[in-house]
Amino acid sequence: MIGHSGSLARSQAKRLRSLGAVLLAASMFASQTASACTSFLIRTSDNGAVYGRTMEFGFELESRAMVIPRNYKLSSSGADGKPAASWTGKYAAVGLNALGVTALVDGMNEKGLVGGILYFPGFAGYADAAKSDPAKSLAPWDVLTWALTNFATVAEVKAALEGMAVIGVEQPLMKMVPPVHYTLHDASGASLVIEPIDGKLKVYDNPLGVMTNSPPFDWHLTNLRNYVKLSPHNAPPLKIGSQSFAPLGEGSGMLGIPGDPTPPSRFLRALGYTLSVQPRPSGIESIRLAEHIVNNFDIPKGWIKVAGEPLEYTQWSTVADLTNRVFYVKTYTDPVLRAIDLKSFDLDAKTIVSAELKPGMAAPTLPFAKP
Repeated sequence: MIGHSGSLARSQAKRLRSLGAVLLAASMFASQTASACTSFLIRTSDNGAVYGRTMEFGFELESRAMVIPRNYKLSSSGADGKPAASWTGKYAAVGLNALGVTALVDGMNEKGLVGGILYFPGFAGYADAAKSDPAKSLAPWDVLTWALTNFATVAEVKAALEGMAVIGVEQPLMKMVPPVHYTLHDASGASLVIEPIDGKLKVYDNPLGVMTNSPPFDWHLTNLRNYVKLSPHNAPPLKIGSQSFAPLGEGSGMLGIPGDPTPPSRFLRALGYTLSVQPRPSGIESIRLAEHIVNNFDIPKGWIKVAGEPLEYTQWSTVADLTNRVFYVKTYTDPVLRAIDLKSFDLDAKTIVSAELKPGMAAPTLPFAKP
């Protein structure tokens, strides 16, 4: 899926040709509050961890797979073209970008720190750039890259956030300040949620390992109290007098779990899966297990519409093996996981390497043995 393809500039002409369509779609999407990204962490039977997430959006993100080497110099975008934070990355990282930006919207570093940027409409509130120290200010889309290239654990990220500001910066192609929040996990299984609200960063330890979109994370925790009787175990028959009413089928313990694509409903379903699945060893068995969970949140084009027109859909999904440092991706047009083994790259290289997420619509033929 990924090769040593050099500069991100290769796709610039294509992006410019489609800029008008992107801006039109972005304008439409900016007026909506729909968002459907889902993320989670599952533990493995050998005390490892596997991360999964889906990426939904209403226009093409044109994401590419990227590997950022160690000691690579990076800088964030400030408001009105002014400089913001800059740093030299300590760790190499792999992941996916969007809209040609040299920043990861989902990814993992060489120490097993992994995470993603998820949409957070109606609640994201950034610090005022004019009142923030530029050297400690980050644009919304640069926070994840800053974390993955600088830190090994969520505890380190949490400590480093003191004094940092996420400022409101308009994304040039989107023509808006993207409202987002962040999920992070490390190889120990620890998880963190970071949400910019009212100009400040609210940071939560996340023992659930699950995150979706709006409302804020603490609201989702309160909402969970409405579903405390859900269970992977089948419910016993209901007895009324001499009558017994048995469930109509298997899965009665989860009767009542919401099935719609709203963020609160997806949060509950993701948690239900992560709490009930049987852990498997680190490696491909746990990757396939996480893939089964991811598949339950896949949104085809047309399921979510605005004014009769399709809005967002699942453009890609990722699964990351935090123990073996392998990052996997599949796309809407090619729903087969492709592996990116971070250990197979020269992590001390001088340049970023990237690759297109090429579609592959044709299904491979199943070989049959000759009689």
